[in-house]
Amino acid sequence: MADVQDDIIRAKPLGSAPVALSVLDLATVGSGRTARQALTATVEMARLAERRGYHRFWVAEHHSMPGVASSSPAVILAHLAAHTERIRLGSGGVMLPNHAPLVIAEQFGTLEALAPGRVDLGLGRAPGTDGATAAALRRQDRLAEGADDFPQQLAELTRFLDDDFPDGHRFARIHAVPGPIQGRVPGGVQRADRPSVWLLGSSGFSARLAGLLGLPFSFAHHFSSAHTLPALELYRESFRPSAVLDRPYAKIGVQALAADDPKEARRQVLTGAMAMLRLRTGRPGLVPSPEEAESTALGLAEQEFVADWLRNVVFGTPDEVREGLDALAKRTGVDELMITANTHTPETRLRSYELIADAYGFPGASGQ
Repeated sequence: MADVQDDIIRAKPLGSAPVALSVLDLATVGSGRTARQALTATVEMARLAERRGYHRFWVAEHHSMPGVASSSPAVILAHLAAHTERIRLGSGGVMLPNHAPLVIAEQFGTLEALAPGRVDLGLGRAPGTDGATAAALRRQDRLAEGADDFPQQLAELTRFLDDDFPDGHRFARIHAVPGPIQGRVPGGVQRADRPSVWLLGSSGFSARLAGLLGLPFSFAHHFSSAHTLPALELYRESFRPSAVLDRPYAKIGVQALAADDPKEARRQVLTGAMAMLRLRTGRPGLVPSPEEAESTALGLAEQEFVADWLRNVVFGTPDEVREGLDALAKRTGVDELMITANTHTPETRLRSYELIADAYGFPGASGQ
């Protein structure tokens, strides 16, 4: 049987939503704007998400991308913890091969101390950047080695979080602080709580591993939609009950944007598509304005990329977005949807989260 972690991980739907809704933010930087403005907007979005009843607010680790200011999730989450009170905060994710497991255990142990009982540690095995940047992060050129060692790194991180290396292990006398050791030494009163560990993925590797370990799984449907259903099936087939979960719990990321005018919704999501096109073609930059996105001449292959990208975005009026999210939840059978949107201005995203919350009857309706 699962312990209290099961109740912490599982989220109940709110209002008329078919599953719980959460938010993923990348602190995107639009043209003509600064990282400071982007990070300030991330705080605004986290507070709005909390006020409106979204279950989680996650930030992601990316590197060497001018249009994405979320290179250090732990730092951003500490700032968000100081500006929120109830919403779960987490990483979507921290790229484990980029860091020593002890460092991550210390960072997220610190976050747990700052925001007890509401921290999620989502872990990925990709670098979150290109190969050259990954080599700079990891101080070695054998990038595949880090991904191949992911299960071992995960096991080590979990041992540090639980402070339960066996006697005789080379790390048995090393403790992640803040952490459980502080509740076991003389005079210690610290609770044994630790962040909830999630595995993230865009293919089958992490899906299978999450199932075998009995961990919650979050799939990157927003940029790997062709693999969503196979990965979810693999996760469920591989699942073994654990001390964390007694049955599978799956969440997917989804690009979604609601606007009062459907034409305006398309104009806004086009900016994110253009930013992704530039990234995928080796020209990363700031998120363009709608005017720049619409006026940029594209070749045939680029047009096909943008069209394909937009097919996986749920956008339109609030009712259209609600219908699209409902259909996606039904088709995938997931337990939670995590909404994300990369637009030129944060005001567009803030308005979208308000409209989606209104469409599902979440508390604190906009305009009240």
